[in-house]
Amino acid sequence: MPQSLQTTPDDDAPPPPRHPHRILIAGTSGAGKTTLAGRLAAALDLPYTELDSLHHGPVWTPRPEFEDDVRAIVAQDSWVSEWQYGAVRPLLLGRADLLVWLDLPVPVVLRQVLWRTLRRRLGRVELWNGNVEPPLRTLFTDEDHILRWAWRTRHKLRGLDERLAVEAPHVRVVRLRSHRAVDAWVREVAAHPTPGTPTD
Repeated sequence: MPQSLQTTPDDDAPPPPRHPHRILIAGTSGAGKTTLAGRLAAALDLPYTELDSLHHGPVWTPRPEFEDDVRAIVAQDSWVSEWQYGAVRPLLLGRADLLVWLDLPVPVVLRQVLWRTLRRRLGRVELWNGNVEPPLRTLFTDEDHILRWAWRTRHKLRGLDERLAVEAPHVRVVRLRSHRAVDAWVREVAAHPTPGTPTD
């Protein structure tokens, strides 16, 4: 097992936090990255930026300022965000000191993304810059519909721990493989809030 990796099985105590200041949440579509990022930001009193809100302009058009916005975020001493969008992943990883990998079972993730999509579409939930989920019928016409995308990319992070041990040995990786493990780990983090001033 790579030195940078700690896993949290369901029946073990969560690993003790090491007071991270720049945290990334990794996971496939629907794993719960945004939810966990918000919980950690609140528990550690760190600023959180949702990358989707920076990436998606009106009518789902990518914002040209996206990469510059991400550079501004990672230049700060403390932050929490999701590890996504290939163009900025190296920027995020280069400054992170902790990456939390939500490696939930595929059926769990697919169920979550299905219910999230239904809730957003049926409730006409406004997402970013006025965007809403497209009609459900586009599942059959759009190859990149979120449900089809979630299925197609369900294994895209396989072997992430081994890759990061080589590509980013400075980043501690915590792998959480169930909701129970996530809840236990967040409770432990909340019990040991981040002290002092962050350093590189």
